[in-house]
Amino acid sequence: MDTLTRIRAFIDVVEAEGFSAAARRNGRSKALLSKYVRELEDDLGALLLNRTTRQFSLTEAGHTYYRTASDILKEIDNLADLVRESNRDLKGTVRVSAPRTFTDAGVGHSMIDFALANPEIKLEITSEDRFVDLVEEGFDVAIRITKLTDSSLIARKLAPFKVYVCASPDFLKKYPKLKRPADLAGVPCITDTNHRSLSNWQFRGDNDTIETVSVSGPMEVNSPSASMQATKAGLGVSMLPDFIACPLIESGDIVPLFEDRLLDTAGIYAVYPHRRYLPAKVRAFVDFLAVWFKKNAGYCN
Repeated sequence: MDTLTRIRAFIDVVEAEGFSAAARRNGRSKALLSKYVRELEDDLGALLLNRTTRQFSLTEAGHTYYRTASDILKEIDNLADLVRESNRDLKGTVRVSAPRTFTDAGVGHSMIDFALANPEIKLEITSEDRFVDLVEEGFDVAIRITKLTDSSLIARKLAPFKVYVCASPDFLKKYPKLKRPADLAGVPCITDTNHRSLSNWQFRGDNDTIETVSVSGPMEVNSPSASMQATKAGLGVSMLPDFIACPLIESGDIVPLFEDRLLDTAGIYAVYPHRRYLPAKVRAFVDFLAVWFKKNAGYCN
Protein backbone atom coordinates (compact mmCIF):
# COMPACT_ATOMS: atom_id res chain seq x y z
CA MET A 1 0.00 0.00 0.00
CA ASP A 2 1.51 3.38 -1.01
CA THR A 3 2.10 6.16 1.48
CA LEU A 4 -0.12 8.67 -0.33
CA THR A 5 -3.16 6.44 0.14
CA ARG A 6 -2.44 6.21 3.86
CA ILE A 7 -1.96 9.98 4.11
CA ARG A 8 -5.24 10.62 2.29
CA ALA A 9 -7.00 8.24 4.66
CA PHE A 10 -5.56 10.07 7.66
CA ILE A 11 -6.60 13.48 6.29
CA ASP A 12 -10.10 12.18 5.46
CA VAL A 13 -10.53 10.95 9.03
CA VAL A 14 -9.31 14.23 10.52
CA GLU A 15 -11.52 16.40 8.32
CA ALA A 16 -14.56 14.20 8.90
CA GLU A 17 -13.78 14.20 12.63
CA GLY A 18 -13.93 10.46 12.97
CA PHE A 19 -13.51 7.09 11.24
CA SER A 20 -17.24 6.38 10.87
CA ALA A 21 -18.00 9.78 9.33
CA ALA A 22 -15.02 9.46 6.97
CA ALA A 23 -16.13 5.99 5.92
CA ARG A 24 -19.64 7.24 5.10
CA ARG A 25 -18.29 10.25 3.22
CA ASN A 26 -15.80 8.32 1.08
CA GLY A 27 -17.51 4.97 0.62
CA ARG A 28 -14.77 2.99 2.36
CA SER A 29 -15.11 0.76 5.38
CA LYS A 30 -14.23 2.04 8.83
CA ALA A 31 -11.94 -0.94 9.28
CA LEU A 32 -9.99 -0.14 6.11
CA LEU A 33 -9.48 3.49 7.09
CA SER A 34 -8.37 2.42 10.56
CA LYS A 35 -5.90 0.00 8.97
CA TYR A 36 -4.42 2.71 6.73
CA VAL A 37 -4.00 5.18 9.60
CA ARG A 38 -2.45 2.54 11.82
CA GLU A 39 0.03 1.60 9.09
CA LEU A 40 0.91 5.29 8.64
CA GLU A 41 1.56 5.62 12.37
CA ASP A 42 3.71 2.49 12.28
CA ASP A 43 5.76 3.92 9.40
CA LEU A 44 6.25 7.19 11.27
CA GLY A 45 6.80 5.62 14.65
CA ALA A 46 4.42 8.14 16.20
CA LEU A 47 0.80 8.22 17.38
CA LEU A 48 -1.23 10.66 15.28
CA LEU A 49 -4.73 10.12 16.69
CA ASN A 50 -6.07 9.57 20.17
CA ARG A 51 -8.79 6.94 19.89
CA THR A 52 -11.47 6.13 22.45
CA THR A 53 -14.99 4.82 22.04
CA ARG A 54 -16.51 8.28 22.44
CA GLN A 55 -13.77 10.78 21.67
CA PHE A 56 -11.50 11.59 18.76
CA SER A 57 -8.57 13.98 18.85
CA LEU A 58 -5.23 14.69 17.25
CA THR A 59 -2.02 14.26 19.15
CA GLU A 60 0.56 17.04 19.02
CA ALA A 61 2.42 15.06 16.36
CA GLY A 62 -0.89 14.56 14.56
CA HIS A 63 -1.54 18.31 14.40
CA THR A 64 1.91 18.94 12.94
CA TYR A 65 1.64 16.09 10.45
CA TYR A 66 -1.88 17.08 9.34
CA ARG A 67 -0.93 20.69 8.53
CA THR A 68 2.12 19.74 6.50
CA ALA A 69 0.59 16.68 4.83
CA SER A 70 -2.45 18.71 3.76
CA ASP A 71 -0.22 21.27 2.06
CA ILE A 72 1.79 18.55 0.31
CA LEU A 73 -1.33 16.80 -0.97
CA LYS A 74 -2.72 20.09 -2.26
CA GLU A 75 0.49 20.64 -4.20
CA ILE A 76 0.30 17.13 -5.65
CA ASP A 77 -3.37 17.55 -6.58
CA ASN A 78 -2.72 21.00 -8.06
CA LEU A 79 0.13 19.64 -10.15
CA ALA A 80 -2.08 16.84 -11.42
CA ASP A 81 -4.84 19.35 -12.22
CA LEU A 82 -2.35 21.57 -14.02
CA VAL A 83 -1.24 18.70 -16.27
CA ARG A 84 -4.76 17.46 -16.92
CA GLU A 85 -6.24 20.89 -17.54
CA SER A 86 -3.53 21.81 -20.02
CA ASN A 87 -4.95 19.11 -22.26
CA ARG A 88 -8.67 19.65 -21.84
CA ASP A 89 -11.30 22.25 -21.04
CA LEU A 90 -11.16 23.96 -17.66
CA LYS A 91 -13.44 22.33 -15.10
CA GLY A 92 -14.05 22.27 -11.36
CA THR A 93 -14.83 24.68 -8.55
CA VAL A 94 -13.03 27.90 -7.66
CA ARG A 95 -13.71 29.15 -4.12
CA VAL A 96 -13.57 32.95 -4.05
CA SER A 97 -13.70 35.39 -1.13
CA ALA A 98 -14.70 38.94 -2.08
CA PRO A 99 -15.90 42.06 -0.25
CA ARG A 100 -19.67 42.36 -0.29
CA THR A 101 -19.38 45.84 -1.77
CA PHE A 102 -17.26 44.54 -4.66
CA THR A 103 -19.67 41.70 -5.40
CA ASP A 104 -22.74 43.96 -5.33
CA ALA A 105 -21.21 46.81 -7.36
CA GLY A 106 -20.75 46.98 -11.11
CA VAL A 107 -17.22 45.61 -10.88
CA GLY A 108 -18.68 42.41 -9.45
CA HIS A 109 -19.93 41.68 -12.95
CA SER A 110 -16.35 40.65 -13.74
CA MET A 111 -17.01 37.37 -11.92
CA ILE A 112 -20.32 36.87 -13.72
CA ASP A 113 -18.57 37.41 -17.04
CA PHE A 114 -15.97 34.80 -16.08
CA ALA A 115 -18.70 32.29 -15.25
CA LEU A 116 -20.38 32.98 -18.60
CA ALA A 117 -17.09 32.45 -20.45
CA ASN A 118 -16.23 29.27 -18.52
CA PRO A 119 -19.41 27.21 -18.11
CA GLU A 120 -17.51 24.15 -16.82
CA ILE A 121 -16.13 26.08 -13.83
CA LYS A 122 -18.31 26.64 -10.80
CA LEU A 123 -17.61 29.85 -8.86
CA GLU A 124 -18.30 29.47 -5.14
CA ILE A 125 -18.29 33.10 -3.98
CA THR A 126 -18.40 34.12 -0.34
CA SER A 127 -19.11 37.83 0.08
CA GLU A 128 -18.05 39.34 3.39
CA ASP A 129 -16.02 42.33 4.45
CA ARG A 130 -13.44 40.61 6.66
CA PHE A 131 -10.03 39.33 5.56
CA VAL A 132 -10.39 35.55 5.47
CA ASP A 133 -7.54 33.12 6.11
CA LEU A 134 -7.23 31.60 2.65
CA VAL A 135 -5.40 28.48 3.75
CA GLU A 136 -7.30 27.72 6.94
CA GLU A 137 -10.71 28.39 5.36
CA GLY A 138 -10.03 26.64 2.07
CA PHE A 139 -10.34 29.53 -0.39
CA ASP A 140 -8.55 29.40 -3.72
CA VAL A 141 -8.41 33.15 -4.22
CA ALA A 142 -9.57 36.39 -2.58
CA ILE A 143 -10.38 39.79 -4.00
CA ARG A 144 -8.97 42.43 -1.68
CA ILE A 145 -9.22 46.20 -1.84
CA THR A 146 -6.35 47.46 0.24
CA LYS A 147 -2.72 48.43 0.50
CA LEU A 148 -1.20 44.97 0.73
CA THR A 149 1.14 44.17 3.59
CA ASP A 150 0.97 40.35 3.92
CA SER A 151 4.07 38.96 2.21
CA SER A 152 3.04 35.34 2.83
CA LEU A 153 0.49 35.61 0.01
CA ILE A 154 0.86 36.02 -3.74
CA ALA A 155 -0.96 39.07 -5.07
CA ARG A 156 -1.74 40.33 -8.55
CA LYS A 157 -2.93 43.89 -8.92
CA LEU A 158 -6.09 44.04 -11.00
CA ALA A 159 -6.77 47.77 -10.92
CA PRO A 160 -5.86 50.97 -9.09
CA PHE A 161 -8.26 52.07 -6.39
CA LYS A 162 -9.04 55.19 -4.41
CA VAL A 163 -11.81 56.62 -2.30
CA TYR A 164 -13.71 59.80 -3.04
CA VAL A 165 -14.93 62.26 -0.44
CA CYS A 166 -18.42 63.22 -1.57
CA ALA A 167 -21.50 65.20 -0.68
CA SER A 168 -24.81 65.91 -2.36
CA PRO A 169 -25.46 69.25 -4.12
CA ASP A 170 -28.16 70.13 -1.56
CA PHE A 171 -25.77 69.43 1.32
CA LEU A 172 -23.15 71.72 -0.19
CA LYS A 173 -25.73 74.52 -0.39
CA LYS A 174 -26.11 74.22 3.41
CA TYR A 175 -22.36 74.10 3.97
CA PRO A 176 -20.82 76.28 1.25
CA LYS A 177 -17.59 76.92 3.19
CA LEU A 178 -16.11 73.45 2.65
CA LYS A 179 -12.86 74.59 1.06
CA ARG A 180 -10.21 72.31 2.58
CA PRO A 181 -10.14 68.90 4.31
CA ALA A 182 -9.82 70.43 7.80
CA ASP A 183 -13.29 71.97 7.31
CA LEU A 184 -14.81 68.47 7.51
CA ALA A 185 -14.34 68.53 11.28
CA GLY A 186 -17.17 71.06 11.47
CA VAL A 187 -19.82 69.39 9.29
CA PRO A 188 -21.89 66.15 9.56
CA CYS A 189 -20.01 63.15 8.14
CA ILE A 190 -21.03 59.54 7.52
CA THR A 191 -18.55 56.96 8.76
CA ASP A 192 -18.10 53.61 7.08
CA THR A 193 -16.76 51.32 9.81
CA ASN A 194 -15.23 49.01 7.18
CA HIS A 195 -12.73 51.74 6.41
CA ARG A 196 -9.51 51.23 8.35
CA SER A 197 -9.21 54.89 9.28
CA LEU A 198 -12.76 54.90 10.73
CA SER A 199 -13.47 58.51 11.75
CA ASN A 200 -9.89 59.71 11.17
CA TRP A 201 -9.82 60.54 7.49
CA GLN A 202 -6.46 60.99 5.81
CA PHE A 203 -5.53 63.37 3.01
CA ARG A 204 -2.40 64.47 1.23
CA GLY A 205 -1.11 67.53 3.04
CA ASP A 206 1.43 70.13 2.04
CA ASN A 207 4.88 68.87 0.99
CA ASP A 208 3.50 65.31 0.60
CA THR A 209 2.71 64.98 4.29
CA ILE A 210 -0.34 63.10 5.59
CA GLU A 211 -3.10 65.26 7.02
CA THR A 212 -5.58 63.55 9.36
CA VAL A 213 -9.02 65.01 10.01
CA SER A 214 -11.27 63.68 12.80
CA VAL A 215 -14.90 63.60 11.66
CA SER A 216 -18.23 62.79 13.25
CA GLY A 217 -21.86 62.79 12.27
CA PRO A 218 -25.31 61.27 12.41
CA MET A 219 -24.53 57.83 11.01
CA GLU A 220 -21.98 55.01 11.28
CA VAL A 221 -22.52 51.97 9.09
CA ASN A 222 -20.45 49.01 7.84
CA SER A 223 -21.67 49.36 4.28
CA PRO A 224 -20.32 51.64 1.53
CA SER A 225 -23.62 51.19 -0.31
CA ALA A 226 -25.57 52.51 2.68
CA SER A 227 -23.07 55.37 3.01
CA MET A 228 -23.67 56.19 -0.63
CA GLN A 229 -27.45 56.28 -0.16
CA ALA A 230 -27.11 58.52 2.91
CA THR A 231 -24.75 60.84 1.03
CA LYS A 232 -27.10 61.05 -1.92
CA ALA A 233 -29.95 61.89 0.48
CA GLY A 234 -27.94 64.82 1.90
CA LEU A 235 -27.26 63.36 5.35
CA GLY A 236 -23.57 64.19 5.32
CA VAL A 237 -20.14 63.86 3.70
CA SER A 238 -18.77 60.36 3.18
CA MET A 239 -15.76 58.47 1.85
CA LEU A 240 -16.88 56.16 -0.96
CA PRO A 241 -15.03 53.57 -3.07
CA ASP A 242 -14.43 54.81 -6.59
CA PHE A 243 -16.50 52.07 -8.24
CA ILE A 244 -19.52 53.15 -6.17
CA ALA A 245 -18.95 56.89 -6.28
CA CYS A 246 -18.13 57.38 -9.96
CA PRO A 247 -21.54 56.60 -11.50
CA LEU A 248 -23.20 59.05 -9.10
CA ILE A 249 -20.53 61.68 -9.71
CA GLU A 250 -21.11 61.35 -13.45
CA SER A 251 -24.88 61.68 -12.99
CA GLY A 252 -24.48 64.72 -10.72
CA ASP A 253 -26.19 63.08 -7.73
CA ILE A 254 -23.08 63.63 -5.60
CA VAL A 255 -20.10 65.95 -5.87
CA PRO A 256 -16.44 65.00 -5.20
CA LEU A 257 -14.46 67.15 -2.79
CA PHE A 258 -10.72 67.81 -2.38
CA GLU A 259 -9.73 65.59 -5.32
CA ASP A 260 -6.20 66.98 -5.34
CA ARG A 261 -5.80 65.89 -1.70
CA LEU A 262 -6.94 62.28 -2.02
CA LEU A 263 -4.57 59.39 -1.35
CA ASP A 264 -4.31 56.65 -3.98
CA THR A 265 -1.96 54.07 -2.46
CA ALA A 266 -4.43 51.16 -2.45
CA GLY A 267 -5.46 48.79 -5.22
CA ILE A 268 -7.79 45.95 -6.14
CA TYR A 269 -5.87 42.68 -5.88
CA ALA A 270 -6.40 39.00 -6.53
CA VAL A 271 -4.67 37.21 -3.68
CA TYR A 272 -3.92 33.51 -3.39
CA PRO A 273 -1.76 31.26 -1.20
CA HIS A 274 1.88 30.71 -2.03
CA ARG A 275 1.64 27.58 -4.14
CA ARG A 276 4.23 26.28 -6.52
CA TYR A 277 1.61 24.69 -8.73
CA LEU A 278 -1.33 27.06 -9.01
CA PRO A 279 -4.38 25.21 -10.39
CA ALA A 280 -5.08 26.15 -13.99
CA LYS A 281 -8.70 27.04 -13.17
CA VAL A 282 -7.50 29.57 -10.53
CA ARG A 283 -4.91 31.00 -12.90
CA ALA A 284 -7.61 31.32 -15.57
CA PHE A 285 -9.86 33.20 -13.12
CA VAL A 286 -7.14 35.66 -12.12
CA ASP A 287 -6.04 36.18 -15.73
CA PHE A 288 -9.64 36.82 -16.79
CA LEU A 289 -10.16 39.45 -14.09
CA ALA A 290 -6.90 41.19 -15.01
CA VAL A 291 -8.03 41.47 -18.64
CA TRP A 292 -11.57 42.47 -17.63
CA PHE A 293 -10.31 45.39 -15.52
CA LYS A 294 -7.95 46.48 -18.27
CA LYS A 295 -10.84 46.57 -20.75
CA ASN A 296 -13.05 48.38 -18.25
CA ALA A 297 -10.42 50.80 -16.99
CA GLY A 298 -12.70 53.74 -17.78
CA TYR A 299 -15.31 52.72 -15.22
CA CYS A 300 -14.05 55.46 -12.91
CA ASN A 301 -12.54 58.16 -15.07
